[in-house]
Amino acid sequence: MSEAASAAAALQAVFERIWQEQMRDLPMVNPALRVEAVGFRPWADHSLGVLVTPWFMNLVLLPRVAEHWCAIRERETRAYRFPAGVFEFIGAQDASIGDYQSCSLFSPMFEFADHEGARATALAALDELLAEPAAPAPQPAPKPDAAGVSKRDFLFGRRGDGHNDGTGG
Repeated sequence: MSEAASAAAALQAVFERIWQEQMRDLPMVNPALRVEAVGFRPWADHSLGVLVTPWFMNLVLLPRVAEHWCAIRERETRAYRFPAGVFEFIGAQDASIGDYQSCSLFSPMFEFADHEGARATALAALDELLAEPAAPAPQPAPKPDAAGVSKRDFLFGRRGDGHNDGTGG
């Protein structure tokens, strides 16, 4: 089992216990869902994945390289830059897994009909978070009209060769 998978399994076990002992009968949970640590993988010097529970879905960062982990206090935030943009994570701590940080994606979870849909959404969110933005499509050059002048050049008083004809712009 990889380091990221091992950390994810420990996280999942903690939240499975919370589900069984504290959350199961609360009205804010979606009973069609279960606890699962989804898609954990190395990211920078951390492990990154999504934690799906019947009451929330969060991106989660776990320490992977201890000397590069910067713990933050519970409820404090730290911003991380991903290819999709900057996201704020909140600090948390558990006696059995130690420090971790999370970023809320969904809460509550009533919009999910089943666990498979929640899991697919978690994986898609993770893929989008890490996807490099596509380069903008090149803009085509303005088409000249029959007289050889584009509409833009005509509106700004330029000849077809881009020079100003002295009548404007």
